[in-house]
Amino acid sequence: MARRRHQEEHENHERWLVSYADFITLLFAFFVVMYSISSINEGKYKILSDSLTGVFNQPDRSVKPIPVGEERPRSSQAQDDTPDDDSEMTDTTLRSIASSVRSAFGDLLQSDQLTIRGNEMWIEIELSSSLLFPSGDALPNDKAFDIIEKVAKILAPYENPVKVEGFTDNLPIQTSQFPTNWELSAARAASIVRMLAMDGVNPARLSAVGYGEYQPVADNATPEGRARNRRVVLVISRDLDNRRNSGSTAAQQGGAGTQPATAPGQGASQP
Repeated sequence: MARRRHQEEHENHERWLVSYADFITLLFAFFVVMYSISSINEGKYKILSDSLTGVFNQPDRSVKPIPVGEERPRSSQAQDDTPDDDSEMTDTTLRSIASSVRSAFGDLLQSDQLTIRGNEMWIEIELSSSLLFPSGDALPNDKAFDIIEKVAKILAPYENPVKVEGFTDNLPIQTSQFPTNWELSAARAASIVRMLAMDGVNPARLSAVGYGEYQPVADNATPEGRARNRRVVLVISRDLDNRRNSGSTAAQQGGAGTQPATAPGQGASQP
């Protein structure tokens, strides 16, 4: 009986279509990811970018010895043996900072969205929260990056301590992120501190504090008053001791309608 001859299998010349289909699928996924990245919020992307840049480009830290005994306060300039000379230098520093801020933000000063005041011991730069943050949020808006970058360029060359204070109005807030105005004001102050550090201000000089709704400078009964109370204040002190004692004028006033506290026998001045 004759055996059947097995039919020879023909070689498949179309197997490349499988690899081609896989390549097309991966290429489609790649463009989907690229499109989603391009749609990210510009403000959040800048914060992420600046954070990564700061991590990979920060200078090596040196080990600072622990001082033994009482340490003399550091001023913003090299100290001299003569206290009068040191006072003159620090006064000049504060005046120089104040003058630079006025030159850089003349338009905001005229619109009352930025205020600068102080005396020979400290100066304050007060900014309306609407310039920096969306309502009920502590994530800086795009305009805030330009404003804080200008402020940082002015402050970076000096060594004066900088305390950033956050304030809100008395309208209650209760979200998963900010249960009360305490958290909101503190988060806003911390956001400004982080931005100043990213823009070149020595982090060791910086501190953040939130006062919530409890240091108003205007009546919360009106929309205008609430807008004034929603603010961020940068307090630039003369030296380390003043950082512990020089709160904002709102804290010294104890409420709206009073004048900033001054040293005995001295009047408030504009540096």
